[in-house]
Amino acid sequence: MNASAPRPHADADELLRAELTELLPPPPVPELTAERNQHLRHAVLRTALATGDGATVRPVRALRPRQGLRLGWIVAPVAACAVVAGVAVLAPQDGPTGSPGRVTAGQSASPEAVRILSGAALAAASAPAPAVRPGEYVYVRSLVAHAGRDASGGPATLPPAHRREVWLSVDGKGPGLLREPGAADTELGGEAPVYELDGPGATPRKTTMATSPPSVTNPTHAYVAALPTDPDVLLRLIQDQTRTGEGDADQRAFTAIGTLLAETWAPPKVTAALYGAAARIPGVTVLPSAKDAAGREGVAVARTAHGEQTQWIFDRTTSAFLGERTVLTEATSAGRAGTVLGVSAVLAKGAAAAPGELPKG
Repeated sequence: MNASAPRPHADADELLRAELTELLPPPPVPELTAERNQHLRHAVLRTALATGDGATVRPVRALRPRQGLRLGWIVAPVAACAVVAGVAVLAPQDGPTGSPGRVTAGQSASPEAVRILSGAALAAASAPAPAVRPGEYVYVRSLVAHAGRDASGGPATLPPAHRREVWLSVDGKGPGLLREPGAADTELGGEAPVYELDGPGATPRKTTMATSPPSVTNPTHAYVAALPTDPDVLLRLIQDQTRTGEGDADQRAFTAIGTLLAETWAPPKVTAALYGAAARIPGVTVLPSAKDAAGREGVAVARTAHGEQTQWIFDRTTSAFLGERTVLTEATSAGRAGTVLGVSAVLAKGAAAAPGELPKG
């Protein structure tokens, strides 16, 4: 009996809604602006990077990396300032977001750092693929400066940035070339000459010492092009190949990725995966403002370990990788906190026919 009772109020509400539907049709749904569409694309990629689902990211292309730690080690004596081609300036206003000088391991990468790195991955995935053929050389032009100390000791000082050009064989079989102003050209790679003795009293016999096989710390273009495009798999590979060395394991991995970004020219998907791998390293934070060796200002992601902070600087608009900086975050014999140990700026990458020749165009 209750079920069949009339519902005057309910019927009246339904009638009113029907009349309003006729009088007020649903408003049109506006199309997404280009800016909003890009924001949503970035959000999707950020979510994929944060959840570690490398299979869902599937970037189209990636951005540039830097042909090997090998280059940085040859160009700048690591003992001078413990940095390669990317180094940092930490003025007080640019200071790290954690306690200065402490190893930031154990903390997850900050959400803001993940956002910046996912944006860089998206930009890298949309970049043109390297057009390098077998037998050619990868050419990288940059500005670099590395801090040094005079013979009497004292704090490290950073000289003005100078131009640096390198040519590296695609497959690593041919010798490369390093060219810097005020210095003779330096041959890179190749087989080092050595002398062997067949026995006591024998005449030394000239031979060559084979170079190390390609790796994350000794990359060729062909090796980098074949790196995994899944960020988790790639990070494990980098961690495995940087297992030994100074600093904590996470910092070694972060430094190795930065070197690949600055001194190699990787395919788009590999570069995007490098950014995804970096987003998974604990302790990565963000600096709101930083400048590369060319004076270009941008936003930076950074990691601090053992009193030094390494920064990667990105263009605010395009998310392109600009360069690196390394800076002291605590006082040492090399200087007070804020002392710049080095800085770099990537200016151009291309394919050259031979060492010493510039890329066409």
